Amino acid sequence: MSKIPNVNSLRSVSELKYVNADNVSRYRAIMRFLYEQYQKLNYWLKPEQIFKGIMSWNLHEGYTLEQCQIDLEQLIEWGNLSSRHDGGRAVTVEEYLRKKYQYLLTPYSIEIERLLEGLERVHGYGGSLEPTLLDRIADILIDIHYHAGAYKLGEALELWKSLYDAFQRLHKTSVDYIASLQTNRAEELMATDAFLVYKDSLTQYLRDFVQALQRRSFKIEGNFAKIKFDILNLFFEAVIEDEWQIPKLEETFTKQQYAEELLEKWHSVQRWFIGESGSTSELVLLENASKEAVVRMMRSATRIQERRRSTISRKKELEYLGEWFYRSPNLDSAHKLAAYAFGLFPTRHLQGPDNRESDSSEISMWEEPSNTKTLRSKSRKKNERLDTDSIIDKSAQKKILKQEYILKHRQELQFVIQMVEKENLFISEFGIISELERIQILRWISLCTAASQFTFYMPEGIRVRLKQPLNQERTILQCEDGELELLNYELQFQVANKEAWIEMKHWIETII
Repeated sequence: MSKIPNVNSLRSVSELKYVNADNVSRYRAIMRFLYEQYQKLNYWLKPEQIFKGIMSWNLHEGYTLEQCQIDLEQLIEWGNLSSRHDGGRAVTVEEYLRKKYQYLLTPYSIEIERLLEGLERVHGYGGSLEPTLLDRIADILIDIHYHAGAYKLGEALELWKSLYDAFQRLHKTSVDYIASLQTNRAEELMATDAFLVYKDSLTQYLRDFVQALQRRSFKIEGNFAKIKFDILNLFFEAVIEDEWQIPKLEETFTKQQYAEELLEKWHSVQRWFIGESGSTSELVLLENASKEAVVRMMRSATRIQERRRSTISRKKELEYLGEWFYRSPNLDSAHKLAAYAFGLFPTRHLQGPDNRESDSSEISMWEEPSNTKTLRSKSRKKNERLDTDSIIDKSAQKKILKQEYILKHRQELQFVIQMVEKENLFISEFGIISELERIQILRWISLCTAASQFTFYMPEGIRVRLKQPLNQERTILQCEDGELELLNYELQFQVANKEAWIEMKHWIETII
């Protein structure tokens, strides 16, 4: 349920008038200079300092100090600046007769300038997919449950800030990244041949994130279930006490209001991961959006490849093949040539009477008498209704394929554990490896070379980095199915979150 706005939140914002006023360039220059000085801890400034600062930018010709003071008074009227009397000693008669003031940005104006500064850096949606944030959120929830209300001074507030900051970052970056894949620029890129260069790394990036969501979402849901109301109440009491330990000159809310805000933010985080009764969680929607993005990319890549194949002229190849058929000495050699050139044609199963004249297996199909089959019309006239066949039960084949997949996945995880324990390894240091291990190594090399920093992250939270040999040294990778010559790369494996990896390693060893 959304929070009901009060009257003040719906008022007109006069502080934004300077952004679209007639002399907007002058007002914006004054506000930007004051904001830069505010960041340098220079708060109260004189009109002479402000005038000298903005004139150093050479943006306004013929601008005078009197005009600057008029603009400052206008900004005070709009609520952008606060002023106080300058009690400094006057040096000249003009300074004595002129009212002397100092100026400071109001809190509203500081936030407006921060917003404008951030908007200047916006060149797209940006964003990223960071599965490590899921581990951080899960670990913080475990800490909250573990402490059960017993916190040191400042510890509860630090846990809450870390939890909410990680959640906001996860939500913002992931939503922005998925949105960047829906833009017109992304659609145009997916329609060009240049997209094939990014296709593999982009789809792998999304697949790894989806796998991380699927593996770690249950852990977060379980941790939320462990935190009962009494534990949560003690945690919020400790957060409020820590917050009130910080001296504040301007109290804008009470403890009750702060407690209500904490509870509302907690429910928003919980809804994002778990959802409410009858509604789908944002986590599931993010997972579905990531899967749909992968499907869109694969379809775009398929269309590009089909378009490439359709534009290639094979006239010379077909002419050469036709001459080859023409030179065939007999029908048997032509059949063999067709088998090599075209392979098996798509078959059509036509049922008819068995008119074989002999049961001998040595008689060729070409010597058998043909069966006559009446084909149905392809007109748009509605055909008569046919009885449907029963569904074929393929549960046994599915079970076999599932067991094969699980066995293959276990072997891959076991090989990953071995590589993490060794931390770094040259290609020449591998012994005789299996076909599955060879495929994994080549896949790691491919993903690293496609990345800008020669680094990528596995779904298990392991960073894989590839280092090129300095002298372009080559080596032989011994495999069970043959030998492969390639550069003597160095593969480095590093765990991003050691606690999460220890827990995952224990889980992998139990299933292996």
